[in-house]
Amino acid sequence: MKGTGVQFGCQACESSFEMDEYGKMNLLQKGNGRSDEFRLNHIPDWYKWERECVKKEIEDGTYKLDVDVDIKVLKDFNAIYEVGDGRLTHDSNGFMLTGCNGSLNYKQSSKVSYSLYSDYFWYELGDMICIGDNKVLYYCFPKGENVIVAKARLAAEEIFKITRNNKMKA
Repeated sequence: MKGTGVQFGCQACESSFEMDEYGKMNLLQKGNGRSDEFRLNHIPDWYKWERECVKKEIEDGTYKLDVDVDIKVLKDFNAIYEVGDGRLTHDSNGFMLTGCNGSLNYKQSSKVSYSLYSDYFWYELGDMICIGDNKVLYYCFPKGENVIVAKARLAAEEIFKITRNNKMKA
């Protein structure tokens, strides 16, 4: 998805929409989607559909985030420090952040947190994914154009739920 103001569009199917004051999605231009009828017309329905798509990728074993990132670190509440670049990966095992010329190797299990802090155009620096613990937070700024930080957040939540449910069944 890509949007400006109340207009947004799907880059995959090239459909475009406008959101009205009631959260209804009004089709502006039909893209090359699989169906002649666009069945989602309300933002909460769209969000639920996106979550279901991410969950299916996880269950199929096809979900993976693997992207180059710029890394900033919050360690002492004095400042956020720019520490270099690296690589962020995310799959059903959790997050892994490597970089800073080999001096950074951080792993975060999928069992650690139900949610993920991610944001769009964070402090006008760019889209961001934040991982870490009570000692250090890593702010990762994906370098790629097509990295969807909201998808990473949905994936983290769905992976956590799947992991928790599997643990409860065992």
